[in-house]
Amino acid sequence: MSSAYSSLSEALSAVLLDPIEATALQVHGRTKAAVLVALYVDGGDVHAVFTRRRHDLRSHAGEISFPGGRRDEDEDDLRVTALREAEEEIGLPREHVRIVGALTPTPTVATNYAIYPFVGLIEPGLTWTPSAQEVDQVLELRLTDLRAAHARRRLLHRGIPFRSDVYSVGEGLVIWGATARIVGDLLARVDSLLDATPT
Repeated sequence: MSSAYSSLSEALSAVLLDPIEATALQVHGRTKAAVLVALYVDGGDVHAVFTRRRHDLRSHAGEISFPGGRRDEDEDDLRVTALREAEEEIGLPREHVRIVGALTPTPTVATNYAIYPFVGLIEPGLTWTPSAQEVDQVLELRLTDLRAAHARRRLLHRGIPFRSDVYSVGEGLVIWGATARIVGDLLARVDSLLDATPT
């Protein structure tokens, strides 16, 4: 375990929610789901791991999101859900993840999910194995770049216009909706850490 990993683990634990307490928070949504916000330090920068979903999926097609999905009936702990989904979607072995905290749960408007985000630390340089059925691409984005990419924008979804926080992270790549709310919560909590991350 690197010194940067240990330092970031300590700093994150101080600003994140306790995972058990976060799981007890109530949020509107018929179906409980969990996502893994996997972070690592490389070159002194904190990165987060995202997926771009396949364009032919029935829901959230082509969107950028964190690895995650709905809870299985036999899963009492939503952290297990987040780790399982990350392993299934991008080939991230659960034993390579150290859960250090949680973020505020958030609902999805169109699909009626209650999403519980858990933050986990991983080592840099892992090789991804994206699910051919769900994932088009794995994205590793620096948090400082995400912070700089924030904007408020008018969007059109299913013919309905609305204003939303967005993060434009590349040509045609825009993070919005529930994932943008999770990113915003993460950045608000770690803002003071980003410019002081050890190498």
